[in-house]
This record gives sequence, structure tokens and C-alpha cells, in this order.
Amino acid sequence: MLTGIDPRMTADLLYCLARMGHGDELVLADRNYPSVNTARTCCETSVIDLPGLNAPEAADIISALMPLDGFTDYAALRMEIDGAPKEIAEVHMDVWDVLRPRLPEGGELKSIERQSFYSHARKAFAVVQTTEDRPFGCFILRKGVVF
Repeated sequence: MLTGIDPRMTADLLYCLARMGHGDELVLADRNYPSVNTARTCCETSVIDLPGLNAPEAADIISALMPLDGFTDYAALRMEIDGAPKEIAEVHMDVWDVLRPRLPEGGELKSIERQSFYSHARKAFAVVQTTEDRPFGCFILRKGVVF
């Protein structure tokens, strides 16, 4: 038994976060994302399910334990809306609101075109599937370092 860990955290996700190293990436997927197909090419080939959690809730429990990267051009990426890459959806704002206070110095929140997101995600460490039902509610979080 452990104390001080959010009860929404699963053992599988906790184990995954502990195994990740600096620069490894975690896909935070909405319910429509092809998670199983993407996970087949990741280090962790099984999807980590977070049933009942939306994207901001999942981002909250993950970023509370996993530092975000401040040494590259992004700490997190959001999936862009098709045909409207500069538009920020409510789900994007909700997740950014969770992540922004947890950004290290130099950490940036950026976006990536949907098809490029799919390609990029295939190189991630793992895929976390939420029950987020708002469209384009997919993100990639890059693990930083602890000083």
C-alpha cells in the first residue's frame, strides 16, 4: 500500500511512469483514438486504460508525478483541429490549464497536425486511453528530469 498517490492512478500507469526516462513520451488519447494500433509500435505495447477519466483529469494525475520536459522545443503537444490548426478547443484549454503551472522553466505547450500526431505517437513510450469524448482531445507529454 502507498500513500500520497491520487486514488485515480492505476498500478499500470504508475509502473509505466516509473520506467520512463528523460525525453520519453506518453500519448494521452481520447476515446476515439486508435490506441491499440498505436501502442503496438511503442515500448509499452499494451494500452494503459484510465476508464472514467477525461483528458484534463488524466493530465492532472500524470503531471503530478511526472515532470515535464523543459530542454526541448515542447513539453507537451496537442492534436490540431483539422482545417483549423490555430483554433484552441475547450479540451485543449482544459488540459493546458492543468499543465501550464507544472511547466519547468523553458517548457512549452505546442500543437501538431493530426496526421503528424499519429506518426509521432507511434514512437512514444506508451499510450494512455481516457474516456475523453471531446474531439481532438489527444496530447503527447514529454517526460523531463527531476533536480
